[in-house]
Amino acid sequence: MDDESELEGGGRWERARRSRAGRPWLGPFLMIVVVPILIGAAVVLIAGRGVAFDAIRRLTAHKFPDVQWITTAELARWREDPGRTQPLVVDARTVPEYLVSHLRGAVRIDAGRPSLHPLRGWAKNGPIVVYASVGYRSARLAHWLAGQGFINVLNLQGSIFEWANEDRPIFRDDRPTTQVHPYDRRWGLLLDSRYRAPVPDVETPFAAP
Repeated sequence: MDDESELEGGGRWERARRSRAGRPWLGPFLMIVVVPILIGAAVVLIAGRGVAFDAIRRLTAHKFPDVQWITTAELARWREDPGRTQPLVVDARTVPEYLVSHLRGAVRIDAGRPSLHPLRGWAKNGPIVVYASVGYRSARLAHWLAGQGFINVLNLQGSIFEWANEDRPIFRDDRPTTQVHPYDRRWGLLLDSRYRAPVPDVETPFAAP
């Protein structure tokens, strides 16, 4: 019986090994998609949103080291200063997210299928601030824009989630609102519950919002 058990156990191990070998994408998927989600949820529950936003920024900066960042406070001061050239604000989220709410005057470029059409007429050295839900997709878009020759692109740290959590203005159809698309139920934990819009989850291939 011991020999049979050992053989059976060895057979299960061999089948599992072959199964993993036949799915080379599984390891990267777990590291890129599942692990960050679990880490994000755990950090929110244990340490709070501030620590979670900082951890996300660090992970995103490691992925896109060339991207420059701007804080929500810095952007707010900039937009209130009539003496400074104002940045073009770009929303890197999907259409359903954008339609729920966005930063005032933001134009949308989907980070999954970027296009330069919304930037037509904008100088390559003109200031651009991009944002998403927490900053991953906008970092991806900022990296892409730099590759297209735009040299003054900044990624909004904490993006629209942190912006809303700080009671900064958000808009829908040019009217103030308090609703923000939470991306999905897990990442939505980073958004204060009073701002979470009751909408379906976003379906996206990206690892983070």
